[in-house]
Amino acid sequence: MERSLAPHLRKDLPRKIILLSGPRQSGKTTLAKMVEPDHEYVSYDDAEHRTTLIDRSWDRGKKLLILDELHKMPRWKGWLKGLYDTEGLHPPIVVTGSARLETYRKVGDSLAGRYFPFRLHPLDLKELHQARGAAATPDTPDRLLRLSGFPEPFLDGTEVFYKRWRRTHLDIILRQDLIELADVQHIVQVETLIELLRSRVGSPISHASLARDLGCSDKTVKGWLILLENMYVIFKVPPFHRNVARSLLKAPKYYFFDCARVKGDEGARFENLVAAALLKEVHLRVDTLGEDLHLRYLRTKDGREVDFVLEQDGKARLLIEAKGPTRASPHRCAYFAAQLPEARAVQVVAITPREDLPRPGRSAPGPSWLAAMPL
Repeated sequence: MERSLAPHLRKDLPRKIILLSGPRQSGKTTLAKMVEPDHEYVSYDDAEHRTTLIDRSWDRGKKLLILDELHKMPRWKGWLKGLYDTEGLHPPIVVTGSARLETYRKVGDSLAGRYFPFRLHPLDLKELHQARGAAATPDTPDRLLRLSGFPEPFLDGTEVFYKRWRRTHLDIILRQDLIELADVQHIVQVETLIELLRSRVGSPISHASLARDLGCSDKTVKGWLILLENMYVIFKVPPFHRNVARSLLKAPKYYFFDCARVKGDEGARFENLVAAALLKEVHLRVDTLGEDLHLRYLRTKDGREVDFVLEQDGKARLLIEAKGPTRASPHRCAYFAAQLPEARAVQVVAITPREDLPRPGRSAPGPSWLAAMPL
């Protein structure tokens, strides 16, 4: 199947260097190769390929040059700038890498104006619906919740394979990527942090509470959380606070790119599925359209909460409540409707909702809403 980012990459290849980042094993290299079959693939992880990079001896007759894990090369940004300035896009260049810290968020001035960043996420309902059609996806939501949207375990379809894959996937991230990104000597504590987060999905996270549980400082916990974000293990949803009195200004929520990793009831896992799909759509629109779009949540000190807020140009545009596999319930968004009149509201439920739900807002079956993503 062709990934949904492929047409956007093809469109931009003649214009800019493409920096393609995302979680390990989300399909970045496969996508880059599918965009142009006539390509030259060079990986910094391969000793022979490193010589090719030093000598610049790749085949200029190819229609695409794929540079994998280039960010591991010392002074890679200056090297890439020099290549672009002397040779242009002959051939076009795609740079892939899983570490967000080095791939593009901190690219710096040396590549300014020379690249477009893209973020590839695991598979979700919208992408699978577009690729396969509605008739091919009746069991897809459950499959994503059990096996994640990472292509290999999702396509294999068995829980045994997923559990084996998940173990090796995390080992590579913690014992290779983590060591390369930072001098982290307490890998066991980072593993414990991940385990703690698995059972706290959907709840505002206190750095002080995590620090007490792990026996370390708040600063250390914050640093580890940033590293886990940079390695695409988790992502942060900060609070929305503009124009809403008494809202919490700190305590973010954390979710997993692998929603099958979530512990707890099915409601927490479904909320993670919705969060991941929303973030993927936000990143798609930011990367391909340049929109000022952010994913937030809203919670006041007296406990009123909306699971997700889509913020556009500094204003709340859409309030989303994720409801697990139970009967749909009255909207918790009602309290905020008067204060955020410009925002629409929707309750995304894991099953078909009742017809007599109170207003404001509306309810939608989770699978069909997530497949269409009508933001």
